[in-house]
Amino acid sequence: MPDRPTSTLLPPELMGPRVRLRTLVNLRWLAVLGQGIAVIVAETALGIAVPLWPCLAVIGALAAANFAAQQLYPANHRMGERAALGVLLFDLAQLGLLLALTGGLHNPFALLVLGPVTLAATTLSIRATAIVAALALVAISLLGGYHLPLTSHAGAVLALPPLHLVGFWTAIVLAVALFAGFAFRMTLETERATRALLATQTALAREQKLQDLGGIVAAAAHELGTPLATIKLVSAELEEELAGDAALRDDAALIRAQADRCRDILRAMGRAHAEDDPQMRAAPLETVVEEAAAPHADRGPAILYDFAPEPGAPGPRPRVRRAPELIHGLRNIVQNAVDFADETVRIEGRWDAGAIRLRIEDDGPGYPTEMLQDLGDPFLRDRLGRRPESEGMGLGLFIAKTLLERTGARIAFANGRPRGSGRGAVVELSWPRARIEARPGPDAIAAPAPAPAT
Repeated sequence: MPDRPTSTLLPPELMGPRVRLRTLVNLRWLAVLGQGIAVIVAETALGIAVPLWPCLAVIGALAAANFAAQQLYPANHRMGERAALGVLLFDLAQLGLLLALTGGLHNPFALLVLGPVTLAATTLSIRATAIVAALALVAISLLGGYHLPLTSHAGAVLALPPLHLVGFWTAIVLAVALFAGFAFRMTLETERATRALLATQTALAREQKLQDLGGIVAAAAHELGTPLATIKLVSAELEEELAGDAALRDDAALIRAQADRCRDILRAMGRAHAEDDPQMRAAPLETVVEEAAAPHADRGPAILYDFAPEPGAPGPRPRVRRAPELIHGLRNIVQNAVDFADETVRIEGRWDAGAIRLRIEDDGPGYPTEMLQDLGDPFLRDRLGRRPESEGMGLGLFIAKTLLERTGARIAFANGRPRGSGRGAVVELSWPRARIEARPGPDAIAAPAPAPAT
């Protein structure tokens, strides 16, 4: 199992020291209470002769260490890995000493060695967890032969038969391995999912901010048009009236020229962000797909488009909403295809009365067969054949899958099929038309004529 990854995408509470002192302190107080009750009940109610005062001294050492930690650090203090490892090793040693005074491996409470191991697996790295687990197994093995025997007040020795003792030791060894491995794996996958979802939210927020900024630019271009036209008109009149003064006439001409320049800049910006206008938030399917793929159009491989209805399919050409989730998700899939393509990326769009389908295929090496079942999981990377300029943490397909599924898409990953190039990676997406299609209205955009396959 790999060590847990780190990322700047994590919020502060999930980065660096992650073990809260309050958590360990509370668990330790529970251990002190449980150990004290068990020793006293065994001595007074069960008739078992235990070295009461040495046992209470060992329990008192744990209580003193806990109290000292509370006095030295605030309750919300977060411990580094070395400090947390030291605390767990101390707890393991304290438990081992208490068990050595009370029958060793013959004491059924020997199972409590699973506690420090499980805590290490859920909070520390694989190396620290391995240290705690190894020392726990060493302690259990030593306790099988080195301990004070458990006896009753009548002098009878309370011990397991040898076969049961070996079985109990084997069960603890297997439980240590199972609990440590399961807890570590579950914690690792939870952290990965948390980090990946945070990255998805960040990407979606960035896309939404870009769209909001585009709306501001379009509004500015519209509102500044009239003042700039007035400046141009007045400067032209001044230029005529100042015909006898060359210097002032040149200044008036410069003002008019700069007004024209501002008008052209705002017009260009308005066109670039026209899709953010309330009346431009929907467009034909091919327009939205081309917009999503545009940032990767000049990266080397050619992007070819083919949009057409299914044979005999009734209904109009689909117009879809320019949702940030849709554009960013498609952009990530196209980026992945361009990263691995040799020469071309082909995007096919098909639709009928009930569904819209997209197929994005590249002519690269395709997905490794052993990874097909895991595609779309976070932090899944494969650098073989990838373009040198492409970097990342293996989140692209996860973000795309998460965002597109929010729009109602069903996604399938595969390698090339006979109807395509016969190789390369393929992503197939399908939506119910009702989920992403824009409702027709007076602001509808006329769809262009069907484009032939390129």
